[in-house]
Amino acid sequence: MTDFLPFTRPTIDEETIADVANVLRSGWITSGPKVQALEAGLSAYFGGRPVRVVNSATGAMEIALRLMNIGAGDEVITTPMTWVATTNIIINAGAMPVLVDIDPRTRNIDLDKVEAAITPRTKAILPVDLAGLPVDRDRLYAIAKKHNLRVLEDAAQSQGATWGGQRVGSFGDLCSISFHPNKNMTTTEGGALVMNTDEEVREFVKWRLQGVTRFPDGTMDCDLPGGKYNLTDVSAAVGLGQLKRLDEFNARRAELARRYFKLIDRDLGLELPPESDDSNWHMFQPLLPLKNMSISRGEFIDRMKDQGIGVGIHYPALHLFTLYRERGYKEGMYPHAEHVGASTVSLPLFPGMKDEDVDRVCAALTTVLKPVLKR
Repeated sequence: MTDFLPFTRPTIDEETIADVANVLRSGWITSGPKVQALEAGLSAYFGGRPVRVVNSATGAMEIALRLMNIGAGDEVITTPMTWVATTNIIINAGAMPVLVDIDPRTRNIDLDKVEAAITPRTKAILPVDLAGLPVDRDRLYAIAKKHNLRVLEDAAQSQGATWGGQRVGSFGDLCSISFHPNKNMTTTEGGALVMNTDEEVREFVKWRLQGVTRFPDGTMDCDLPGGKYNLTDVSAAVGLGQLKRLDEFNARRAELARRYFKLIDRDLGLELPPESDDSNWHMFQPLLPLKNMSISRGEFIDRMKDQGIGVGIHYPALHLFTLYRERGYKEGMYPHAEHVGASTVSLPLFPGMKDEDVDRVCAALTTVLKPVLKR
């Protein structure tokens, strides 16, 4: 029997597993030398910019909003096509998420519509690189500069992606990265913020761990109400092993994506994502031709599972969730995001896949879809 193929699976090598065991044996398992080494490695990866790690990308963005002094009465422009963490952090800061519909081709925030959403209360733009495809950084920063706005890049899914030949995170304003297990590199759970200045780093470190500053003589002070966001050395050891192989992982993802583009039967009517050399191919997400299908998306997923193929959904249009309906958002406000949210599926894509796995997925797509397409 053929093994079940999940839509994602982390690749953890034996060297990394051994390093985690060494950390556990060392007796120092919370934040320590491995965290420092990971931060140094990430800084080098992002062209020397300062980087600090935390226990989630959500935490990184929460602190980033603190660094931007965003709070009650402020507005932050973002997209409805993202995981709810992107907008939840804005609400938790006391500010208001202002949503802008997506470009139906890239599925990222439609920069043509951003300026119309700017008000005197707007403090920042929070774009999301959906599935690893970068938002147009040139246009994004031109808008931000024109209106004197900060930018927090939600690059949770785009580590290793590029814009204009430069790695996402190696330039620009604040940039949040995720190391969740389904991301292109993982620390089991975790995230990081790429920053600009030493002052931002000092403030970030205080927010990261209880607002405390420790002094060489053993005394300490607390001057802000920080939280508990620190990453452990156990997690950092995983991250160090992953960072060594990140370029390799991303290259393999690109190969698999190219194979999908080559083998998917175009007669099935799937709307494929843009073919882009800038993407890190975090996910491969076609849109189902639901209007031409006699089954629902849920039934499609079940039938793919019967074929031994795991399929994910990333993401529903978030303004349709109760939390956002209560804030005045409703169906019909962002039609492109609603269409993508209702019809997207995430096919298996991870560096441990073989070419034959892509072949299996494409064959399963034909087996499942061909009989249910309306003629």
